[in-house]
Amino acid sequence: MAKKVIIVDDSRAVIATAELALGEMIHSGIIELKSYLNPMDLLGALQSGSENYDLLISDVNMPQLNGLDLARAIKSDERYKNKPLIILTTESSDNLKMVGKEIGVTGWMVKPFSDEKLVKSLKIILGV
Repeated sequence: MAKKVIIVDDSRAVIATAELALGEMIHSGIIELKSYLNPMDLLGALQSGSENYDLLISDVNMPQLNGLDLARAIKSDERYKNKPLIILTTESSDNLKMVGKEIGVTGWMVKPFSDEKLVKSLKIILGV
């Protein structure tokens, strides 16, 4: 059964790039990829129970809700507390990475990302 991966980023270009990078994993049925442009939509769907995931990939700088605040809200919910969450962002400050680690973020990847690194990270985290 495919692992469900959700990416939330306010940039359609970043989502499209991730979809291309993960194309082989998607087409071979290893993962199912779903995307959200608005983190508030994702948070609402998770809180209502209408959405779930095996791995969440989130940007940090989004107008509707900062990715670290999104991660904090998700990680405070028992249903998602132990689910992996990768931050995919242009931000590379050690201070932000430390905040992410304290929240419970699994990994931090800086944009622009390489296709190989993204695929390798997902395979390691999902155990596929």
